[in-house]
Amino acid sequence: MRVYYFIQTCSDSEAETESKQRSPSPVNHLRWNWRSALQFWSLAVVLSQVGSRVSSLIVLEFSLRAVSAWVSAGQDASGRGLDLLLIQCQFSLGCGLSCTMVFLHQGAPHSTLSLFLAAALSWALASVSHSLWLHVARLYPLHSTERYCGKCISLLTSGHTLLASLQRVVVVFFALATVASTTTVYDHFLSQKDALKLWTPLTLCYTMLVFYIQEDQNRHAGPEALLHSVVLRLGSLLVLMLTVGDWSDVLHVLITFLGEAVCLLPSWDLLQAVLEEDDTQVSKSEHSSSHRTSDHNRKSSSDHS
Repeated sequence: MRVYYFIQTCSDSEAETESKQRSPSPVNHLRWNWRSALQFWSLAVVLSQVGSRVSSLIVLEFSLRAVSAWVSAGQDASGRGLDLLLIQCQFSLGCGLSCTMVFLHQGAPHSTLSLFLAAALSWALASVSHSLWLHVARLYPLHSTERYCGKCISLLTSGHTLLASLQRVVVVFFALATVASTTTVYDHFLSQKDALKLWTPLTLCYTMLVFYIQEDQNRHAGPEALLHSVVLRLGSLLVLMLTVGDWSDVLHVLITFLGEAVCLLPSWDLLQAVLEEDDTQVSKSEHSSSHRTSDHNRKSSSDHS
């Protein structure tokens, strides 16, 4: 996402000159390296402490939010809701990976090794993405004009499709994770006798809450609204676990607060980029509409003359 928004910024000649002036120094690259490593391993530790029951509920809750955002995306021409949802999916994506691996390796003699395998694969993907971002941040403004770098030429021609491709990959993954999460929730929460009598009203109330949070976030965009929605969602999940879960589930929900903070706080620049791009699109649309209105008025006055 950082590569995508950097390329969008560099598409303007003035923004390209500014990006050259603001290109990160080697010290900043070193700082980004240790920050990214710290964020990755902190998130890996947090995800290893969250049980599959709570992870499954978080995946289903995010899938419900995704459906709500997709429904409201038709009313939001800028598509800002989907971009914000992509930023917020990081911890839910990790929960989906962990609960899916637990589901696939259920009953295996060395199932814990699957989590280490998932962590190694995630580290490899994170390293590739991070090296691409550092290359683009340093050299894309130069290489996109000189056209002698294969990576930058590919990004110049197809970089505008990065976000759409990322959205499709996330949708496919959550579709698979939802199956594993639904099975886990049924085995642990819904298989008991008369469980549906308790879960049906709770599910309806939580669904209405999720739709309310989504609409409120669309109306009040900004970092504060995002943090407010995170606290409200996880607080509601905490109340739900106090009602139908056990004390281990309550502890795991408290750990998810830390996991969301580990994911969202380093993504503050992405949130600002989404909001700035939305403001730019709104200003451009207002300018074009005012320009069309003035042209129409001039044409009407000339016809009247």
